[in-house]
Amino acid sequence: MRWFLFLSIVFMMVNELVVFDNEDAKSKWYITNDDVMGGLSTSNIQKDGAGLTVFSGEVSTDNNGGFAMARMPVNIDLKSNSKIVLTLNGDGKKYQLRIKSKKYQRYWYVQNFVAKKGLQTIELSLGEFYPSFRGYALDLDNFSHQKIREIAILIGNKKDERFELGIKRIVIR
Repeated sequence: MRWFLFLSIVFMMVNELVVFDNEDAKSKWYITNDDVMGGLSTSNIQKDGAGLTVFSGEVSTDNNGGFAMARMPVNIDLKSNSKIVLTLNGDGKKYQLRIKSKKYQRYWYVQNFVAKKGLQTIELSLGEFYPSFRGYALDLDNFSHQKIREIAILIGNKKDERFELGIKRIVIR
């Protein structure tokens, strides 16, 4: 029984693709807020002293705004992987995890999640990411590609709110 458990853990680690680890200095997040369309939301992303990369700010619905997003280009070739696993320190708010399969793709594949308060692990099935463009679901199949070229976290709950999401790790299993 112990060997089975040990081999299961080793197998999971071998098949695990690290998208982001707070310890990796090479990862570069970029901010895209609603100001690209005239909105007034603000956000930033920076490392804290507790081993987290913190995406924080204030979403404003003024001037037709309402979202803040942190995004990062990646180059992930999927194998038999089926889920994205986030290790986060949440604030009780709803977010979207977004992925793109091509660099210049205009739409995202999205899945909502609630980041409960405190440190947690959230698992999202790749097959449940649905295509969306500017908040509207598209009449296309859910994510079934073999590559991920960009990943993003977006908050846009159609209300004015402050947010603070600590990101520790993102892996694909």
